[in-house]
Amino acid sequence: MISTSPLQQALGPLMMDVVGFVLTDIERERLSHPLVGGVILFARNYQNPTQLQALTAEIHALRSPALPIAVDHEGGRVQRFRDGFTRLPPMAALGALYESNPEAAHQQAESTGFVLASELRACGVDLSFTPVLDLNYGSSSVIGDRAFSGDPNVVAKLAGALAKGLATAGMGCVGKHFPGHGFVVADSHLAIPVDDRSFDDIMARDVLPYQGFLNGQLTAIMPAHVIYPAVDANPAGFSSIWLKNILRQQLGFNGMVFSDDLSMEGASVAGDVVARADAALNAGCDMVLVCNKPDRVAELLARWQPQSDAARQSRLNAFAALPHRWTYESLRDDVQYLAAQQNIAPMLAAIAPSVPHPTCAG
Repeated sequence: MISTSPLQQALGPLMMDVVGFVLTDIERERLSHPLVGGVILFARNYQNPTQLQALTAEIHALRSPALPIAVDHEGGRVQRFRDGFTRLPPMAALGALYESNPEAAHQQAESTGFVLASELRACGVDLSFTPVLDLNYGSSSVIGDRAFSGDPNVVAKLAGALAKGLATAGMGCVGKHFPGHGFVVADSHLAIPVDDRSFDDIMARDVLPYQGFLNGQLTAIMPAHVIYPAVDANPAGFSSIWLKNILRQQLGFNGMVFSDDLSMEGASVAGDVVARADAALNAGCDMVLVCNKPDRVAELLARWQPQSDAARQSRLNAFAALPHRWTYESLRDDVQYLAAQQNIAPMLAAIAPSVPHPTCAG
């Protein structure tokens, strides 16, 4: 008789994606591999809320502890699930509101976070890779209106409010892209950006929002595939100076560190996918993302032999998926959810439809 009990297995250090609306047999096999510790979904995985709830339920049922399910769902250009979900504003809209009415911006940021997280949690998604803590210097097309503001103090305040809304709905937050992607013009999905500023300049501005978050609000951090040669010749996501010396020791951060997608061009400096995964873990990442390249996931599962690390495993264990309090259907009658939706309605009415961001993670 075939057992239907979930596989008892600790979470591994790889987050992978899946192809469509339902799992394939090969995906079920790969998701049961001990190196796998999470799943990231994209727009191609979404048909409607009912389908999404079925997909996430199947993923969660495969293993115990359940594999956490993540998505890039920020608002604006980067919102993977649209039909049936509230169309969320780009974070720059909150920054613009802050200039005229800081109190209203703070309230709407918190309501945005609550709506974002409650809708995802109601459909079985555990984590969104948000908020963007990059500063808008006006030069980066890949960041642009994904950033709250060019003022690090405004970014810290509004991202803190968003994080509070996420937490109220039962979701952690992931600050990205440490120490900052907003200054460089090049898009790390397509190129290897280099930021030539001094360490002091980066710390005084771009890192300030992270320092403000290091009071327990920030669950995890995603470093940038950007090289800061004044600090290290390696991109931040492959740099033990940035992740161990600065983030962990100097700033005191003890949460999860996710790599950005190792399939991005900005990660190519580290070599093939196995070398990239090794470089990310050795630098201080806890979990690596490999997206849109099933052949590379297969290669990692066949060849990668990461060394065990008790501290990393402890952080992975704490990241396991948790029960959620709503279903998609019950959320529509939740008083707190309806109030948050009503609070952000005026801002949503003023937002023009956005062109979705490419399917890369990060």
